[in-house]
Amino acid sequence: MISMLQEQEVVEKPKKPIYKSIIGFIWKCLFLGVAFVIGYLLSVENNLFYLFGSSPSLDKLENPRSDLASELYTADGQLIGKYFRENRSPVSYDSVSPMLIKALIATEDARFYEHSGIDPAAIASAVYGTLQGDARGASTITQQLAKNLYKTRTDNSKGVLGHIPGVNLVISKTKEWLTAIKLEQRYTKEEILAMYLNTVDFGSNSFGVKVAAKTFFGTSPDSLKTEQAAVLVGLLKAPTYYSPRFNPENATRRRNTVLAQLAKYNYIAPTQADSLSQLPLVLDYSVENHYDGPATYFRGAVADYLQEWTKQNGYDLYRDGLKIYTTIDSRMQAHAEEAMEKHMRTLQRRFDNHWEGRNPWVDEKEREIPGFIEATIKRTAYYQRLKKKHGNDTAAINKELNTPREMMVFTWDNDSLEKKVTMSPLDSLAYYKHFLHGGMMTMDPFSGHIKAWVGGINFKYFKYDHVKQARRQPGSTFKPFVYVAAIDNGYSPCDKIVDKRITINYVEKGEKKSWSPTNADWEYTGAPMTLRRAMGKSVNSVTAQLTELVGWETVVKYAHRLGINSPLEEVPSIGLGPSDVSIYDMVGAYSTFPNQGFYTKPMFITRIEDRNGNLIHQFVPKQKKVLSEETAFLMMHMLKGGMEEPGGTSQALWEYDLWKGNEIGGKTGTTSNHSDGWFMGVTKDLVTGIWVGGEDRSIHFRTSQLGEGSKTALPVFGLYMEKIYEDKDLGYTMGRFPQPTVKISKKYNCTTVLPRAEPDSTKLDEVLELLNTGNML
Repeated sequence: MISMLQEQEVVEKPKKPIYKSIIGFIWKCLFLGVAFVIGYLLSVENNLFYLFGSSPSLDKLENPRSDLASELYTADGQLIGKYFRENRSPVSYDSVSPMLIKALIATEDARFYEHSGIDPAAIASAVYGTLQGDARGASTITQQLAKNLYKTRTDNSKGVLGHIPGVNLVISKTKEWLTAIKLEQRYTKEEILAMYLNTVDFGSNSFGVKVAAKTFFGTSPDSLKTEQAAVLVGLLKAPTYYSPRFNPENATRRRNTVLAQLAKYNYIAPTQADSLSQLPLVLDYSVENHYDGPATYFRGAVADYLQEWTKQNGYDLYRDGLKIYTTIDSRMQAHAEEAMEKHMRTLQRRFDNHWEGRNPWVDEKEREIPGFIEATIKRTAYYQRLKKKHGNDTAAINKELNTPREMMVFTWDNDSLEKKVTMSPLDSLAYYKHFLHGGMMTMDPFSGHIKAWVGGINFKYFKYDHVKQARRQPGSTFKPFVYVAAIDNGYSPCDKIVDKRITINYVEKGEKKSWSPTNADWEYTGAPMTLRRAMGKSVNSVTAQLTELVGWETVVKYAHRLGINSPLEEVPSIGLGPSDVSIYDMVGAYSTFPNQGFYTKPMFITRIEDRNGNLIHQFVPKQKKVLSEETAFLMMHMLKGGMEEPGGTSQALWEYDLWKGNEIGGKTGTTSNHSDGWFMGVTKDLVTGIWVGGEDRSIHFRTSQLGEGSKTALPVFGLYMEKIYEDKDLGYTMGRFPQPTVKISKKYNCTTVLPRAEPDSTKLDEVLELLNTGNML
């Protein structure tokens, strides 16, 4: 009975309608789908189990940081260079042409002002187009900004799943959508447009609209014409393919497409679009490189210093947009570069004529060094690349070394300083070895500020810096360290030593040796000579005797004390400059004399600011008292002897407009084979050091008449200082050195002599007048 009732109940139980089951299934799917999407989005946002890679943090969203070029400024506010991986300088929304904004929106994101980071209509259109075989993009400007600003598709932002093909694209797109929505919540539309234009790559090493406008059209973003704006916006699709410089036809076609888009959305009239489409591409193309502009060698020296400084202080010189303010004066730098170029053009012609028909690389007996070029090229990076490529196959290497090819080379023959030639690598090396080189630095001796820095004749073709990087024998410009050691230890400028042939016996490393110095002209007066006259005439015999009297180890000690940092040999000939030194050290050392005995370390940076103009570091001069004021004053008096003493080696300066009412201290220097020519010049305001010579010491003039420092280096100083005094805006005036504030205990005004002058010259009358009125010692 019970069983029958149970069967009846089962039979009578109503069945669930099928449509309700379907609806329930749909709701479950919908719920699961929403849950999956939310879970997926949260997983991507939080990088669940490191599967999806990191997303931009809140701090990065609120403080977006794109790579910015660090900028280098002169003391007078001129931008002279940048350090960058991506050459980018930001601009504000108000500094951009309105037509550029319209062209960008019309072409890249027509509903930009309507969406909140994602454009559903664009996505639907893209999906439909893909299904129809017409793939198109759906990224909004905000999404593109997210991709550019936060590098959402780099290896660093990938998680475990990001390395799976196809999946990585979905994850990257998701990050861009999420980031775009966050950007729209935190920034105005105008701020998003400005950030986008500052981060996008326009090609030709130009990142951001400011650099792009300058690179392609030589203008600023706010001055772009409609057709120019269309070209730049057209570049965004494919910077190389649509480059107006390298693919002008593609660029013109793309420009016209952008103009059509402007007309389509009523930003310009259709007739204007048609008219502008007929215009040819007109460019003012100039890619900014690291070696463009003034003070190129100086910028390299600053970069070398800043590489270490930024590393120690947690900055990146090439990404952080630092503003570095230097001591260089752009006007003085221009005068220095002009003087160097003017003289080196003339000197190179003289050198080429001197060696006409012969190669200038010679040994001590003036015989050409055999195999010089072949041996030199083996020390180059180019040869090492050939070695890596061909191994020990010398025939293949020699074939490449001797195969002519078209190339650009440096030349003094024209204003562009380069020309196109056809020659082999070996021939090009021989060609370059014929050139003379030079280095020059000017410093304010009181503040330590370096005002001009010329590291060579042309940075593009000769990267080696002859101011700080190079060290060469200083010749007689080292003699003041002998005389300062003597004067600081009891001698006076009026003390006398006989100019005679001598032999100095000494012991070096347990071995007995002797040294017999000769004067430059191989002549000896046999008469007593004051120390001032001996230094002014650069008499070797007197310097050698004085070195022996004070001790060559003492000379080395004083040179180091005054700022010479390179190793110096404690030998009898130390006063004649056998040890290599740099212009940088020599200028710093000589600056001690006009600065009353204070050594001031040369400095080239005054302050560093971050990208927002906040001060990061202020640099201050580093000074140290190394001489008494009396010794420093007496050394300045000694240095003036180069012009005032009969036969003084600096008297060629009288040929320049520098002497009227002016005092100049100077010292020339020439090495024994004329491979190095030096001049150190000191005025009441500035100290300048100049070196001229061949790249190799075997390359030089053969005679002192052509190769001494007064002929190779001194003229650069003369030309330079003429320009400095002519430029009234600089504020440098001629005048006498200041008188000491202490009593001078030693006799120093030994005699008054006339500078060299022609008897019938007008200069003689003027000099006599100055002497009679007490305006010149």
